[in-house]
Amino acid sequence: MHLILLGPVIRCLEAMIKYLTLWKKEGQEEPYVSLTRKKMLIDGQEVLIEWEVGHSIRTLAMHRNAYKRMSQIQAFLGSVPQLTYQLYVTLISAEVPLGRAVLMVFSLISVTYGATLCNMLAIQIKYDDYKIRLGPLEVLCITIWRTLEITSRLVILVLFSATLKLKAVPFLVLNFLIILFEPWVKFWRSGAQMPNNIEKNFSRVGTLVVLISVTILYAGINFSCWSAMQLKLADRDLVDKGQNWGHMGLHYSVRLVENVVMVLVFKFLGVKVLLNYCHSLIAVQLIIAYLISIGFMLLFFQYLHPLRSLFTHNVVDYLHCICCRRHHRERAENAEPSHEAEMRQSIV
Repeated sequence: MHLILLGPVIRCLEAMIKYLTLWKKEGQEEPYVSLTRKKMLIDGQEVLIEWEVGHSIRTLAMHRNAYKRMSQIQAFLGSVPQLTYQLYVTLISAEVPLGRAVLMVFSLISVTYGATLCNMLAIQIKYDDYKIRLGPLEVLCITIWRTLEITSRLVILVLFSATLKLKAVPFLVLNFLIILFEPWVKFWRSGAQMPNNIEKNFSRVGTLVVLISVTILYAGINFSCWSAMQLKLADRDLVDKGQNWGHMGLHYSVRLVENVVMVLVFKFLGVKVLLNYCHSLIAVQLIIAYLISIGFMLLFFQYLHPLRSLFTHNVVDYLHCICCRRHHRERAENAEPSHEAEMRQSIV
């Protein structure tokens, strides 16, 4: 509805009018202001700060947030299919014209920007009470992480599709449908009712349309990279605000297995579309690129996350729990026979 009602054009015109109004009234106080309170971490201490926000500034912030979300829709429902298609055509034709190369570069920039915004919006939604600032190092780490993750994932999908042709369609469609229906299955199993207060003017049909649209966008994001948040249809905010280390670990584990399987299919069944390159070398480079992206993701959450001091458990704790759970179980099993032997000795 945002696009059908010419939302971007109207928002742009209104933002320009607001900027001109603020420029003319520079130095004058706005008659309508509101107080905004946020928490901020300074040297590990929570500090409550508050400031006045005028009506015009609040309107401009609303437009800015809307454009951030629209850039995600453009990135994952527009640029990802475009980039995938252009990569496939380049692979089949074995040539890269200048126009196609420019289009692919801009599509990759759009997707990377959309994925970076996913991380920023996820942090803002989960920690709505805090004022968050990401420094250049944090943004650089997210950008490298997302660029490697999306590039390796899309190239693997293209190579897999070029290898199996139409036989790859059922696998890709099934993959997308699993991501699409996962939130609805969890919603059905929870027994919760559909939220009816997402927007004041929405009927149940409008709410259902919003939920379906958000689910499609969620599936489109998770098909190419991690969405940085977990959809929860039973909640009014539609997002699970927990840290969800398990969901993140499951996503990257499944995607890594999928990528390895698709790369192996390309290596052993791939047609000779890349005559000047070794298929084994390409396969190894793609898997290494995806593993490096996971490494940058772990680096961000362990050391560069702006609110990492609020985590009850960090990445190292989660990995330690998984690795040591089996070790503790083995120690417990080994301790039982020794305990039985001690009991026998004491009886004797």
